[in-house]
Amino acid sequence: CDYFFSLLPGYRAPPVGVELRAGLYYNTYYTGGAIAMPPPLSDNQIEYEDGTPATVSQMAKDVVQFMAWAAEPGHDERKLMGLKLVSGSFVGAMTMGVWYRSINIAKKTRRIDFTNPMVRPQ
Repeated sequence: CDYFFSLLPGYRAPPVGVELRAGLYYNTYYTGGAIAMPPPLSDNQIEYEDGTPATVSQMAKDVVQFMAWAAEPGHDERKLMGLKLVSGSFVGAMTMGVWYRSINIAKKTRRIDFTNPMVRPQ
C-alpha cells in the first residue's frame, strides 16, 4: 500500500537531461521513472462532504485505504471473532480461578495440630 501511496502523487516534470518517449510520464517512485499511465489524480477532482481539501495526497490516501479494505473483506469479522475469543478466555480463566480457590481453600487453610503423645510410665 505504501508503494501505491507514493506512486499516485509521484508524477513530476522530468529532470533536466531526461527525455521521455511520446505517451510516457515521469514518476519518481516508478522503477526507471518512465510510466505509461497518465496521472490519475489532480487537485479538486472531487468534493468531500465534510469540506476536506481534495488534494492529490488526500485522494491517494483514500484510494489506498479503499484498496486495503477491499483486499481483506473478512478483516472486520476476524477482528470481532478474535475479540470474542479473548473475552471468552478471560471470563473462563476468571471462572476457573474462582472455582479452583473455592475447592482448594479448605486444603490450603486448614490447620493441623500435633499434640504430644501420652508418655507411658515406665
